[in-house]
Amino acid sequence: MHLKISPMTTSKRPTAGRPRNAAALSREAADAAVSTSDALDAPRERGRRQRVQSAETGMVVLKGLARLGGRASLTALALHVQQSPAKVHRYLMSLVEEGLVAQDADSQHYYLGLEAMLLGVAAMRQADPVRAAEPALVRLREAFDVTCFIAVMGNKGPTIVRFEEPGLPVTINVRIGSVMSVLWSAAGRVFLGLLDDPQVQAMAESELAHATPEHRTQLDASDPIGALRASVRAAQGASVRDTNLTGISAIAAPVFNYDGRLVGVITALGATGGFDARMDSPIGEAVRREALAASHALGYRPPLPAGA
Repeated sequence: MHLKISPMTTSKRPTAGRPRNAAALSREAADAAVSTSDALDAPRERGRRQRVQSAETGMVVLKGLARLGGRASLTALALHVQQSPAKVHRYLMSLVEEGLVAQDADSQHYYLGLEAMLLGVAAMRQADPVRAAEPALVRLREAFDVTCFIAVMGNKGPTIVRFEEPGLPVTINVRIGSVMSVLWSAAGRVFLGLLDDPQVQAMAESELAHATPEHRTQLDASDPIGALRASVRAAQGASVRDTNLTGISAIAAPVFNYDGRLVGVITALGATGGFDARMDSPIGEAVRREALAASHALGYRPPLPAGA
């Protein structure tokens, strides 16, 4: 007897209505959640960027007003920040609401408000010329391999309060706490030239009275102190060669605070043979540049040119 055996065939059941396992469902749910999250995050991210951009523009308007002296017309402010008057006006209204800006009822000019002044007072309380000058001293030391320091005016004269030395320092007998000459040191001359202080003037006159004939020949015969002051103001700095310390030359430049008052002097010095003490030398320009950077850190801004 022969039996006919048919080959076995397999057929796939339709998946519709077929229960899926938990892992597959979990993956699909996670993918759906990610897609939904992305869709929700996109407008949120756009909104966040818009708020950041708005804050940045508001700060540009506020800083522009400050750099125009704290008071300006809408037209002048818009021109200064290079934005349309309509746009600047919108931001000014927000700043007015926050008390950072106010408007003069008569002239319609905008000026810094009470909240801006309170911020400024808080910042001024933290202004420290020594801390502001520290990065400048380090940069000068590393760039030119010179000794440099910042001095402030003390009750006995210009006093060194921060000192930086290169790897192979020049041997000098000044350190933190040393008091410098008003007439014969570069730092002292900057204080003499840019501080209208009777006490500093008296120090200079006392030093002049005890000066050696050799020292006196380095100054103007008819008006030694007045001519020295004028030269410092013209150069916005001072340099000396072998006057305060034999074999040592130095260049000094002023550090001003937020209201333009001299609060410190940065000085670089080195052995006369290898130190170019001209104010327009590379190191002279660097000292003035670093002193200006320290001044900016204290809120100093040079006065705008007339008519600006």
